[in-house]
Amino acid sequence: MMKYLSTSSILMVVLVLFLSVKTTAQEISFGKNGIIKIDRGQGNISAWLNGQEIASNITSSLEIDGKTVKSSQYTSRSYSNQAYSDALGKGRKHVIKLSGVGLPNLQQVIYTYPGHNYFVMQLVVTGENLKTNHIIPIHASLKAGLENPDLTTLIAPFDNDTFISYEAKSWAQTDQSISAELGVLYSNATRNGLVMGSLQQADWKTGIKTQKQNANAEMSAICGYTAYELTRDRLAHGFLSGNTIASAKVLFGYFPDWRLGMEEFAKAVKANQTRVVFKWNKPTPIGWNSWGVMQEKISQEKAMKVVDFFADSLKNFRNDGVCFVDLDSYWDNLVQHEDYSKLKAFADYCKSKGLKPGIYWAPFTDWGFAAGGDRKANGVDYNFSEMWTKIGKGYHDFDGARALDPTHPGTLQRIKYMIGKFKACGFEMIKIDFLGHAAVESDHFYNAKIQTGMQAYRFGMDFLLQELDNKMLVYAAISPSLATAPYVHVRRIACDAFKSINDTKYTLNSVTNGWWQTHLYDYVDGDHVVLGTESYETNVSRMLSAIVTGTFICGDDFSQHGPWTERAKKLFQNQEVLAVLKDGKAFQPVEGALQKEASNLFIKHFGNKKYLAIFNYNKTAQEIPIHFERLNIAGSFVEAKELISGTPYHIQNHTTIKLQPEQAILLQVSSSH
Repeated sequence: MMKYLSTSSILMVVLVLFLSVKTTAQEISFGKNGIIKIDRGQGNISAWLNGQEIASNITSSLEIDGKTVKSSQYTSRSYSNQAYSDALGKGRKHVIKLSGVGLPNLQQVIYTYPGHNYFVMQLVVTGENLKTNHIIPIHASLKAGLENPDLTTLIAPFDNDTFISYEAKSWAQTDQSISAELGVLYSNATRNGLVMGSLQQADWKTGIKTQKQNANAEMSAICGYTAYELTRDRLAHGFLSGNTIASAKVLFGYFPDWRLGMEEFAKAVKANQTRVVFKWNKPTPIGWNSWGVMQEKISQEKAMKVVDFFADSLKNFRNDGVCFVDLDSYWDNLVQHEDYSKLKAFADYCKSKGLKPGIYWAPFTDWGFAAGGDRKANGVDYNFSEMWTKIGKGYHDFDGARALDPTHPGTLQRIKYMIGKFKACGFEMIKIDFLGHAAVESDHFYNAKIQTGMQAYRFGMDFLLQELDNKMLVYAAISPSLATAPYVHVRRIACDAFKSINDTKYTLNSVTNGWWQTHLYDYVDGDHVVLGTESYETNVSRMLSAIVTGTFICGDDFSQHGPWTERAKKLFQNQEVLAVLKDGKAFQPVEGALQKEASNLFIKHFGNKKYLAIFNYNKTAQEIPIHFERLNIAGSFVEAKELISGTPYHIQNHTTIKLQPEQAILLQVSSSH
């Protein structure tokens, strides 16, 4: 016989079901209009912004004891939250504790901030004698922006070695991409974009994997990712061990303008780092570096002539009276039998002429390894072979140099010895190079407490900065893109760039996709500007690529006369152009660029002024379209002045500017109507 419930019984059942749902579901807010929904029963996590779902099926996983453990496997979950404050601001820390029979205890930790339209996620595993080299704190199915036909995925390199470039790929033609430390999926037309990136690089190398899953896209942050093509490693990532192991904190956000999202990411990375290098409160550095042309031909006579040229013929190539003259590799041509007197004489001569001397060194490399390992390292009692980083049955040879173990006492003593010599000579700037050699994974490091390549990098760089003792401006050339920020004032945006229009485009590919590093470092640099015998238009383009990047280092051989000397006198002393460098910040790209191309347009807002740089990378004349809404300029026309030629421009909205082959111009926008 069928039984019927009374009205009161039905109400009670409904109330119990409601309370059951209520107690297993949790909503937490982030930013102005963001919500994270957590189903504690099923473990489902999703993220919403302005009422739109931006990510679903957010899960975590790790590999431990040879097995993959996923957050979705757990049957018991508890939730708690508390007020939290860190360098990103005041917010809340949300902890989802996961437990299950035969499974390690996990914590999915989510950090939210009212002032930031992103959230940060981390996975923590606890137990006894744990060991892992692979943690995925966040794997998400992406929901927002996938309908855009011009959807683009950005591949960011781990470092700036081997003339590597950023690469932007059409998502319609890509099944999978893996990027170092950060990943972006954006529409250039709408500028909407998803940004995911690691905020910490002290222990982990993190790969951001974006892949298609049926008609959808998924994005994962993989702490413990290595690949020769990306991180230069020939070994798997080192293992972290202990009773508690935490992944890197990973930022995830959906932004109306992916460019602003990248800048927010850079600021968040900087906030999570502990700065080691001293605060730079002096003018934006400009100057000269010998690698542009002189290279191995350095001599004391040539170096002195360069100083004379800057003192006598480029008197106005200064920023608030400051100009550096930097001797790159092969400065040891001036050193015989550990006699550094000629090098000191060069430094003294620079200072006597009102210039600041700079020097170069690669502290974690052995360039002479082919001659055998029984050579004594400078100033130490160890042979080089004792200091080499061990990689399987061999060593890490890259760029023609062999990596030195950053934790080995011989490496550290050599650093102490060489930096001591540079300080005694009176150098005020040091360019440090091939730093990525210190970050490679090894079978084991001399210091047994160091377990991963990034920990070794931190150990070596900490010691190097200790020895520099706040005595010099610190400039990094080839180096990890994010992990180097706590240690240097200036970082080069790309690899070597010299004089051609292709060098200009190569540099500006990195500015197009990596300009956001201007919010991570004091300065990013476009490498030495070489004029050589190129055309005037190409010379201007090369110079403006440096201005757009934020600093200005030139590189012609000014110890001898040539077309470059007169061009330098004309171009490098333009005070209106040099004034653009006062704040030391890079221009922002106006457009994204597919593949390894570069934007034609870059814009900078400095005080109450707007600067617009326009480039033609082609060998034929080009019409560059100008749309004010893309430039954040109001009105139907603007008045502007071109700072190289002084030519006035009256520019209407939705028109074009014609540039000659390989030409670039720098406009100061004075008014709009």
